[in-house]
Amino acid sequence: MPAKPPIRLVVADDHPIFRNGLTTLLSENPDFSIVGAAHDGDEALQLVKELQPDLLLLDLAMPRVPGLVALRDIGELGVPTRIVLLTAAIEAPDIVTALQLGARAVITKQSATDVLIECIHAVMRGQYWLGRKAIPDLTAALKEVSVTYATATRAHFGLTPREREIVAVIVDGCSNTEIATRFGISEKTVKHHLTNIFDKVGVSNRLELALFALHHRLVPAQPGPEGRETRRASGS
Repeated sequence: MPAKPPIRLVVADDHPIFRNGLTTLLSENPDFSIVGAAHDGDEALQLVKELQPDLLLLDLAMPRVPGLVALRDIGELGVPTRIVLLTAAIEAPDIVTALQLGARAVITKQSATDVLIECIHAVMRGQYWLGRKAIPDLTAALKEVSVTYATATRAHFGLTPREREIVAVIVDGCSNTEIATRFGISEKTVKHHLTNIFDKVGVSNRLELALFALHHRLVPAQPGPEGRETRRASGS
């Protein structure tokens, strides 16, 4: 009996270290053949159009064309490529949107490699995948969303207590030097924390992080003058 041809994959992620690391890991598995890598949603769309891979690993938060927009545009191409959405953090409404736009799986970037491999094989068998398990069909996947993800999205997006403290002072407008002084750590350590935070919540700069934190109430608001809610001033 002839061996099955490898699954042809495209990896799309704007973080070079994550993209290259994932490409290397999957390339070592004989079940897979990496046929392309994209650094943003627009390039992912072009590669899918040109190469028509079996499966696209698509980052949710990317520049130029975000993951959900890329999902919609790829769906309009009419190609048979199946899509696995990779994310540092996601809310239940976005999962529902992703599934409705054609994603076959939603998996976190923190997942172990063997879980991702199992996810890819499940999707190629025609199943869906949420979190850490296969789901038989779209209806079941949509029902699973509220159970699997509603609690997880309230758990501070996987941020550690120190990372949440750093998010709070970023919202206050503190520089890396000020953060290092406040917490008694080096600026190199601050940068390391910020890199981890950006990856976990799916943003690429401090402004996006501040907006994300306020939108998702990661930082409690303080009552200001005349009962208005405001963030405390830096250094208070």
